[in-house]
Amino acid sequence: MLQQIGMPTSGDTVLRLVRRLPLPRCQAPHVLGVDDWARRKGQTYGTILVDLERHRVIDLLPDRSAPTLTDWLRRHRGIRIVARDRSTEYARGIGLGAPRAVQVADRWHLLLNLRQMAERWLAGVHGRLRRLPPIPRRPPGPARRTSAFPRSQAERAASADSRARWKALYDEVRRRIAAGEPLLTISRRMRLARGTVRKFADAESFPERAVRPPGPSILDPYLDHLEARLATGCENAMALWRELRDRGFRGTARQVHRWLGPRRTTRSKHTPQRAGGALPAAPSPGDDSAPALPSPKQLAWYLTRPRDQLSEEEAAAIARLEQDAEAATVAGLVRRLADLLRSCCVSAKTRCGAPITTLDGWLRDARRSGVAAITTFAASLQQDGAAVKAALTTSWSSGQTEGQVGKLKMLKRQTFGRSSFDLLRRRVLLAA
Repeated sequence: MLQQIGMPTSGDTVLRLVRRLPLPRCQAPHVLGVDDWARRKGQTYGTILVDLERHRVIDLLPDRSAPTLTDWLRRHRGIRIVARDRSTEYARGIGLGAPRAVQVADRWHLLLNLRQMAERWLAGVHGRLRRLPPIPRRPPGPARRTSAFPRSQAERAASADSRARWKALYDEVRRRIAAGEPLLTISRRMRLARGTVRKFADAESFPERAVRPPGPSILDPYLDHLEARLATGCENAMALWRELRDRGFRGTARQVHRWLGPRRTTRSKHTPQRAGGALPAAPSPGDDSAPALPSPKQLAWYLTRPRDQLSEEEAAAIARLEQDAEAATVAGLVRRLADLLRSCCVSAKTRCGAPITTLDGWLRDARRSGVAAITTFAASLQQDGAAVKAALTTSWSSGQTEGQVGKLKMLKRQTFGRSSFDLLRRRVLLAA
């Protein structure tokens, strides 16, 4: 830009001038937002400090350790409220550096931790839950595909090989755990992610890959016509495709071929003949087999969402889940806490009249549930009790801090991630 306006100079000169600029003086904050940001994602992190009353970044710290935050807080007196996530390191740093400040746990992070806990528990018992009978279906709605197109023989072979490899790893992890080997040691020796080792350790059986139902297809509006023509004995895919094309279908004949393949009663003349000549058994078009249970991640989302926002399929999946007594207990507790957290948000339409009493009742029921994941999560909430209760009774949160982290990422990308911490800190503070 300097060359364009007739002031050519080197990049080193520009950086030297930027580093000489005086940093803006900020008034002592009273309400502080604390969060981490990635200097190099997954490797090194820093801390961002935001004045929530004046909506501006007041400093960046080079790491996210408790001693660094403690030293900064001791140099800046007068902080009354600190909004943070669930980090125990930040909680310890705030407790040492500003012992009189009220710590407020972020409600979004509380809801996130709740969903993650439910997902981990569901992953461990998913094999048992898949054997639950489905809920009787309601009258069918608009026609749509209920199963994916059949996979090729090569795809099925590759999937079987992949499952065999993961099953061998699962068996080895379980063997090492039975021998008393720590999870971190297993992760290092087997070169597996710690999350994978933990998932295998918590699983009652091998966690099978979740079967995803097919999404909407351009073939769906024409399924009624295809089923009717198939019932009359028409098994000519090209003829069916021409009929659909006249009705406005914009897809290819290949999609009709794939839909018709498993529904044929006679072999197509284009199908290669096999030794033995028998036509493989095909599933019936009207097969009413049990639908696949959603993955643990999807089920956890369903449990933490408001009930009135669930579709009929999602509500049916939760009803199927609740046929298991332990799953019903977990689902009920997860939903109760999620409803409590949403009712304490600033934008909530209906607010909880006694959030502290409601939370105490939930903690009491969670401790009596007998589910290890729930009792452990309840213990973590009780350990962070003051900050959790402040989250339910005050309007402060880390939402504004998360927005400033997004702006920090933009400034970091403008330097292609190559700026030093000192230069990045100056850019952020000068831009504020």
